[in-house]
Amino acid sequence: MSSAVVFAYHNVGYRCLSVLLAHGVDVALVVTHKNNPKETIWFDSVAELAALHGIPTITPDNPNTPEVITQIRALQPDFFFSFYYREMLKSELLEIPKRGALNMHGSLLPKYRGRVPVNWAIIHGETETGSTLHYMTEKPDNGDIVAQQAVPILPNDTALQVFQKVTVAAEIALNDVLPALLAGNAPRIRQDLDKGGYFGGRKAEDGVIDWSQSAQAIHNLVRAVAPPYPGATTRLMGKTMRVLQTLVTKCTAAGKEPPSFYVKEGKAYAICGQGVLRVVQFELDGIAMSAAEFAAKYGAQRFEFNC
Repeated sequence: MSSAVVFAYHNVGYRCLSVLLAHGVDVALVVTHKNNPKETIWFDSVAELAALHGIPTITPDNPNTPEVITQIRALQPDFFFSFYYREMLKSELLEIPKRGALNMHGSLLPKYRGRVPVNWAIIHGETETGSTLHYMTEKPDNGDIVAQQAVPILPNDTALQVFQKVTVAAEIALNDVLPALLAGNAPRIRQDLDKGGYFGGRKAEDGVIDWSQSAQAIHNLVRAVAPPYPGATTRLMGKTMRVLQTLVTKCTAAGKEPPSFYVKEGKAYAICGQGVLRVVQFELDGIAMSAAEFAAKYGAQRFEFNC
């Protein structure tokens, strides 16, 4: 029986740990994170799954400390698996497992290496993404590929919807290749790093809408940061507006009208740099409001965005 130390968090961590257990892998230790009270916890708990199966769990702020390294080295694991664990593992840790350290990444590597790959893929208008199991090195997401599973990104999919698909893709990729990996005959395909790029993390302020962009680009941003992420924001009538759902229309603005918001026939619209968006769901000053409610309170004239 092969043994493993698993670094895991989030839904991908939960489902992929479930796959290892289903295949009889001896998980000697789970390393996970304490939930951040400032973060909306909408995903499954790896710690709870480990507790259900009687697996010891630790939650170090930094897994690369001498104490943690000593604890893990004593277990002499065959493998490391990292499933959406948020800290980088340095060389002293990566040298421990006898048969290698592997990570599950939420994109079709070498595309979208780095942080929040699902969000970046949507922002860039990709029509597919997926999950990739690869060997770990000190440089993030650049090791040899063992398995990949693609999923589609539909035109109105939100980041949550795509992330749910990517979670299933991760489960399928791991489940399919794990027997070969445990038997020692899984493929190893070197990445062509020139075919992809590295992307950093995103902050709430990165969701501020630039209305000079096209309707399609703004639509991609809105769905990439829709709840449970912070949402796309703008200013209207001096108030904060959060745009939660949009649809690209076939309408075009007459002339060179400034970016603005209006209600027509019970539906809300936004004039963009190019094209017009239908604004399906939005909040004004933190209050969810329908198009009809907005028109009843403020009228149906056009309001320029304060951008």
